[in-house]
Amino acid sequence: MMANESESELTHLATFPRMRALAWSGSKLYASRGYTLVSLQLGSGSVEWRKVAAYRPAWWRKFTASIPLTFRLVRDGFHALAVLSSGHLIAAVPGAIVRLCPGQSEFAIAHKILRGTRPLHIAVTPNDQIFWGEYFDNPDRDEVHIYSSSDQGATWNVAYTFPKGAIRHVHNIVYDKWKNCLWILTGDNGAECRILRASPDLRSVDVILSGNQQARAVALVPDEQGVYFSSDTPFETNHVYYLDRQGNVSERTTLSGSSIYGCAVGDSIFFSTMVEPSTVNPDRHVNLYASRAGQSWQQVMQWEKDRWPMGLFQYGNAMLPDGDNTTSILAVSTIAVDGANHLASFWKITL
Repeated sequence: MMANESESELTHLATFPRMRALAWSGSKLYASRGYTLVSLQLGSGSVEWRKVAAYRPAWWRKFTASIPLTFRLVRDGFHALAVLSSGHLIAAVPGAIVRLCPGQSEFAIAHKILRGTRPLHIAVTPNDQIFWGEYFDNPDRDEVHIYSSSDQGATWNVAYTFPKGAIRHVHNIVYDKWKNCLWILTGDNGAECRILRASPDLRSVDVILSGNQQARAVALVPDEQGVYFSSDTPFETNHVYYLDRQGNVSERTTLSGSSIYGCAVGDSIFFSTMVEPSTVNPDRHVNLYASRAGQSWQQVMQWEKDRWPMGLFQYGNAMLPDGDNTTSILAVSTIAVDGANHLASFWKITL
């Protein structure tokens, strides 16, 4: 791993093996070690992870989760987390949406995933309305659902349906606190690639961008004046874009590969790239790009893909946690890269 600290002013603070940072809730960070969820309160004067709860997977996953390569092979562990104002926690694990009530120590299955294995992200609004979109292979382009819960994740209902032939799957749903709206990102080809803006009740869903691979996005980061998003395509060169509130789109930087993670820390914006099979994007390095206020961008970190086949043992990637981070700490979780496989690192930002 290379960190360009002199230009980016990122100072390494700590590294935690076999851990993935999942979501911020103010100054508290939630992370997972396999099927155990832990948390860390920043600014408390000590770096002490506290166990929050655990999830009991199928018996055989207890075995696969204990071995680094099988953990990667079967995509074990927590993959998304949403923190509700009520204190409930909603997470995605292989095959299910799981729920933790305040005071409990074990996640319970709230909804079994019927198609695919898990959504990529879970969104939550200030009034604890929760959303996730179906993410599955969908070769026949069947209809695709967005699910929602208004009772802290106890029950789930289809809140919106993309008709048959409209899209392949939902990449992400992001809540925008400045405009009290949802951004819905879909893929993968032609008109299936869409960036939509929706009301929180999903009664109004408008297509803002669509029809090309640069509108194929997974990562989107709102700010007061608009949203940043990165393209996720193996067929073209990828970029970071800015979409302002008037609907104008501007390219901000070129990326070395597809990008599916982004986050904000203060007024700094970050997007990472992944290593996937692509003749257009042949770089075998995972890269992290940063900008203060979105103008000048730098490549600030780099990791080399490890030797294990990416189709089986995951693409090289640097995962950035969801949620609202009120600290000056960047948390990065890397997978399938040399010297930093399945670990989380903390970086102090002084940009």
